Amino acid sequence: MRIGFVSTYPPAECGIATYTQYLREAFDPTRHESFVICQSGGAGEGVFPLWHPGQRFSENVFGTATRMTPDVMHIQHEYGLFGSQHGAEVVDLLLRLRLAQVPTVVTLHTVYETITDAQRLVLRHILEDASAVIVHEDYQKETLDREFDRPDKVHVIEHGIREVRPVPDAKRRLGLEGKKVVLMCGYFRRSKGFDEALRFFPEVAKNCDDAVLVMAGKIRGTEAKDVQDELYAALDDMPYADRIRYFRGQFPQYTLDALLSAADCVVLPYRVGAQSGMLSQCLAFGAPVVASGLPAFREILERTGGGLICDHSDEYGSAITRALTEPDLVDDLRRSARQYIRRTGGWSRVAERHVEVYEPLVNPPGARGDYAFIPEPNVERPAGERLRPPASASRLSVAERGGFRHRDGHTSLAAAE
Repeated sequence: MRIGFVSTYPPAECGIATYTQYLREAFDPTRHESFVICQSGGAGEGVFPLWHPGQRFSENVFGTATRMTPDVMHIQHEYGLFGSQHGAEVVDLLLRLRLAQVPTVVTLHTVYETITDAQRLVLRHILEDASAVIVHEDYQKETLDREFDRPDKVHVIEHGIREVRPVPDAKRRLGLEGKKVVLMCGYFRRSKGFDEALRFFPEVAKNCDDAVLVMAGKIRGTEAKDVQDELYAALDDMPYADRIRYFRGQFPQYTLDALLSAADCVVLPYRVGAQSGMLSQCLAFGAPVVASGLPAFREILERTGGGLICDHSDEYGSAITRALTEPDLVDDLRRSARQYIRRTGGWSRVAERHVEVYEPLVNPPGARGDYAFIPEPNVERPAGERLRPPASASRLSVAERGGFRHRDGHTSLAAAE
C-alpha cells in the first residue's frame, strides 16, 4: 500500500522526525511504499517539505497529499508541531481528508492522564474525524476512552526500538576507558530533571570509585540557556565535581549511539512527559536505565524489564549504584530488554502492527481484488535494510531513478501551491 506521512522529518532535529523515519524504514519495501509531507528542515527521497513553523498549512498539505493518491495518510501528532492554539489547524486538515474519503490515522505522541480543556477540544475533533488513533501506552488509551468513549478507534502500539549493535570501542573513543559511566543526555529543560544529579551523584561517587557523570546536553538557540547556566554553576560547586565530564555538540545519530554504547547507566529523572524517544534509544543499546516514576516510564520498564524506577528523588543514588556494582542485575536488565525487542518492540514488529491498523481502512468489507504492488528493482530489498543504490544510480536524478516525483507525474510537489 502507499502510506503518506505528515510529520517533521530528518535531518531536522525532532523526536517525532526520528520516530517517523524509523517507522517508515521498517515497512516491508516489497509490499509498501511511502512519502512524507513535512515542515521545513526535512529532506530525502519522497520527502516534501511544505511549510514553515507558524505558517498555515492544511490546504497545501491536503492538496499535495491527495495528488499523491495515498491508500492511507498517517499524521504524527504533537501539539507544538501544528501551529498556534494547541495545533488546532490539524483539525482542518483532518476534516478535509475525511471529506475526500482518504483514510487517516493519527498517532498521538502526547496524552497525559489529566488533559486540559484546550487539549480536550482539539482531541475531540481528532477522535471524531480520524479513521483510527494510535497511542503508545495503555494508560493513554484509558484516558481517551474515559474522555471520549471511542474505544473502537484507539489502538495501543508501543514506541518502536531500533535493532542495532553497540558502537565498537565507544568508551575509548570518548576518553572514558576504565570508567563506570553515568550518562545524562538530551535537551536542557527543567522538566528533564538534570538538577537531580546534584543530589544523587555524590552518593554514587562515594560508593563507586571509578564512576564518572557524563553530561551530554544541549539547548535549542537560547531556549533554556538559563537552566544550563544554573546547572553548570551548581555542578562546579558540588562534591566530586572533578569526576564530571561534559560533552557538547550537535550529537548526530552515530555520536548519540556512541554515548549510549559507552553508558553503564542512563538516568532519566523526568518530571513531566507522556513518552520518551530517549528511553527507547537507551533500550536499543542495552544501557540499564534508571528513570522517574512517570506513568509512561513505569509501563515501558515494566513491559521491557530494561531498567529501574525511582518514585522519589532520594532513591536515585542507590538505584544507580546498583546498576554500576551488581553485574547479575545488569545482565538481567539487558537480557530482558533484548528479548522484548526481538519478540515485540523492535521496529519491524511495530511496523507490522501499524499495517494491521491500516488494512481494515484500506480494504474495507466488500473491497474486491488483491492489492497489487511490485516494487522497482532498486528498492526491492529485505525489510529493515537501508537502500544503497549502485554507484551509477547515485549520479541519477530523482526522476531518472523512478522516484516519487517522476513516477507520479508531479515534478515539483515540494513547492507550495
